[in-house]
Parts: sequence; C-alpha cells; structure tokens
Amino acid sequence: MKRIFKTVATSVATAALLATSTMAEEPKKGGTLTMAIQQTPRHLNPAVQSGTATGQPGTQLFASLLRYDEGWNPQPFLAETWEVSADGLSVTINLVKGATFHDGAPITSEDVAFSIDTVKANHPFKSMFAPVENVETPDANTAILKLSKPHPALLLAMSSQLLSIIPKHVYGDGQDPKSHPANSEGVVGSGPFKLVEFKRGEHVILERYENYFMEGLPYLDRIVMRILPDESTRAIALESGELQMSGFESNPRNIVRLKKNDALHVSSEGYAAIGPVNWLAFNTKGEKTSDPKVRQAIAYAVDREFINKALNLGTAPTALTGIHPGSPFYDATVEAYDLDIDKANALLDEAGYAKGSDGMRFALSVDYGWPAMKPYAEYMKPQLKKIGIDVAVRSSADFPTWAKRISTWDFDMTMDNVFNWGDPVIGVHRTYSSDNIKEGVIWSNTQQYSNARVDELMEMAGATNDANKRKELYAEFQQIVANELPLYPIFASPYHTVSSTSVGNAPDSVWGTSSPLDRVYLK
Repeated sequence: MKRIFKTVATSVATAALLATSTMAEEPKKGGTLTMAIQQTPRHLNPAVQSGTATGQPGTQLFASLLRYDEGWNPQPFLAETWEVSADGLSVTINLVKGATFHDGAPITSEDVAFSIDTVKANHPFKSMFAPVENVETPDANTAILKLSKPHPALLLAMSSQLLSIIPKHVYGDGQDPKSHPANSEGVVGSGPFKLVEFKRGEHVILERYENYFMEGLPYLDRIVMRILPDESTRAIALESGELQMSGFESNPRNIVRLKKNDALHVSSEGYAAIGPVNWLAFNTKGEKTSDPKVRQAIAYAVDREFINKALNLGTAPTALTGIHPGSPFYDATVEAYDLDIDKANALLDEAGYAKGSDGMRFALSVDYGWPAMKPYAEYMKPQLKKIGIDVAVRSSADFPTWAKRISTWDFDMTMDNVFNWGDPVIGVHRTYSSDNIKEGVIWSNTQQYSNARVDELMEMAGATNDANKRKELYAEFQQIVANELPLYPIFASPYHTVSSTSVGNAPDSVWGTSSPLDRVYLK
C-alpha cells in the first residue's frame, strides 16, 4: 500500500496554510516589508549554495516542492500531491498545474528532474539526494523519483532552501551552475517574489510575482532585504521602525533588550529545522583528548547552567546531544554531565594524570573561529583550571584560518556551531560518520571520531521510513556518543525572529525566515 498525500486544489492548500496561523485580522495585500539579513549572499541560488545568507532571499525567489509547518508536517507547495511507495523506493510527485517561472515559462517535471540533478552534483549536502538514482518524467506534471534505498530525509530535503526548483531552459545552457550569471542578475525564479536588484553589501530588493501559482498570495508588494552584519545596528533599526523584521537574531543582550519594546514581537518559534547546536569539540586523536575519561572530565567541569544563564541570559535552550532539542529525534535522557568538579578530578586521576606541584596536570588549547564564540572559549580557561588543565585560548586571524586548523586536525578543543539541517541524515551524520573523516573539509567529522556501532545505527536510521524505528535507533546513537563524547553539546543557538507588531504572520515554521514569506502581510 502506498502512503498518499494530497490536497483538493492549490487554493484549498493555501486556505489550510492560512488556517494554521492565528490572525487577529484579515491579511491585507500591499506594502513594502523592510527586513534585515546578516551577510551578503555569495549569490541567490540555493540549489548550489548552502547557508542562510542565500537561503533567506533564495526561498522567496525559488519555490520548492514542499513546505513544512511548525509541527514538522509537510505541506503542498509546487507538489500538489505526492505518493511514497510501500517499499520506499519510489516517490511520485504530482505538480500543481499552471505554475510558471518568472519569465512565464511553465514549470514542468523536466525542471524538477533537472533541479534534483543540479543539487546532487553541486550542493555541499550530498546526503540529501544521494539515494535518488534517477527521476522519470512520464508527463509534464508528474515526476517519479527512483531510489536505491528508502530515504526518510527525502521529503524534508524537498522543502525550503534545500531544493529550489530552477528553470532548465536557463541553467541547462552548459554553463557551470555555481557561477551562472542568472544566480545574481536577471534571476528567473519560481517563487512568490521576483528579483528587482541585488546590490552586494547593501540590499536585495524583491517584488511580488503577479502570476504566482498560489491563489491570493503573496500579500506584500515588495520586500527590501537590507544587508546589516552589525548586531547593534540591526537592534537600533528595529527599535526605530527603520526595520520591520529580522530573523536569526541570536545576541542575548539584544534579545532581552528588544523583548522589552512593546512595538516589537520577539519570538523563538521556528528554526528547529536549521537546528543550530553549539558545542565544545575534541580532537579524538589528540595526545590527551583521545582518552574518553579526559573528555568526560572536561564535560563535568563545564558549568552548562552558568553558560546559559550568565552568558546567554536565559535566551538559549540547553542541548544535551548533537541532535537539536527541537527535533523529534532528540533524546533528553542521555548523561547531562551536570557540573561536578569532584567527579571531573577523579576521572583525571583514573586516567593517570596526577596534579603537579603547581596544581596543573597538563595543558590544552581551545580554538574559536569567529567573535560570537570568543566568550565561550575564554570561559574554558578559568573553569578547567579548577581540575588542573592549563588552557590556552587560541583565536584565528579570520574564519578560513580557523577552518583550516580544525579541518586539518591541528587542535585540541574548539568551540563550534553546527546546523542539523532538518533531518539527522542531512546535518548530523556528517559529524559522526567514520566515512566522513576528510582532511581539509570543515564541518565534516573533524573530531576524527570512529565507532562501528554508531556507523551502523546511522546507516539503519537513514534507510527506513518508520519514524518510531528511527527514534529508537537515534536514541541508542545518542546514548553512545554521549558516553564517548567526541564533542560536548552545550546549547542550541538562540535564534529569534524580531518583527514589528505591524507585521502579520511573521514566519514560525521549522525553517524560520528561510521559508517563503508569501503569507506575511502588513497590518
């Protein structure tokens, strides 16, 4: 028996989406939303570029097959209906009829097949579509994905910025899609807004696509995305009304400050699919950090509660594992390593590292790669001194310097922030898989961690569509890595969406502001 997902029509799907939001008034059409993004995108095509800098404008310019709500439920988008075969080896996509690209050309199954092939060949997240062997296109509105094995992350990989449907008639001209001129100028998209102007370092300006396939949407006439890297500048602009919305806000002091402003709505809803987890990573091949007892001792010496209360000002949820606490697969029953200096000292004694006359056992370094990580790295020095570890805090001249050090294993410990990207198959496995120990590649298994059972659990969890079975497998996985501790999770980044109270339907899905803003309106 097939699992079938369908809607009666696109207009009904739109109504269902609107019904998920509590609205004090009817949405109004028109107006310009001015919002902030924090970095200049390399370009605007998420099919060949990861990251939220490209994702926030990219999800307005390009539609995906599915969209996800705040409860991790797939919803129709370009795919009006979809069917997963009983054996999980075939997924049939039925496209909404009448959808067009911004140049008026119809969106067809050929574009879906071309987009999937382009993502497979060029996107850094290879696991998203790795099991897809080919895409059949029996007619213009039907695409059939043929898989080598069941792929539980596939539906989520078809959503938001992970699968942009790009036009074959534009990108199929033989040019490299990563450097194609249509990535930045003259973008021919498939989403609710079309490009007016992309000025690097300044803004991305978008306007409503009048022939958008979802009836009555988008509500806004325009979106002006101002590129504002400075946190204080964004906070001041939000307070003054110069900005009406900003996503991915994570500075604790600014969040606390902005929450006190009655003209602003500050929400932590959303971003669970982005899944940012901050942790202290260990080089498991290091002279001292190769010993699990040393890693456990360090974990017991770190006061997670202090970090989250004093440094994060209560804005960040605790993370006990490498799976984000907002994920349905998160296991909160693992060893938490609550502060216990006596236990930490005992573990180091057991490991054979006695204190010297100066009270020190040995020295380690802790790295950080960008300014936001500095306070957490600096915290480690006085805290680990309590258990006889002399910590040198090592900064890098810039992000590439840090990335080279970590990816070539020239480190003892480092503070890091890594995204789950929705499903563990996409963003978690890469950190723990022994097949992903790749010199020179940042955000791979830079800990050089290897455990055959962990590899086996990830393989099984990534090859079944049974959600309950997956939860069991990931629970065992999390128990093992919490014991062996190749990294010590501390908190989930406190991403918030800050919006003016004049903004209706500010995004709260699991993708946050990296989701279509077609339902956002100005009151």
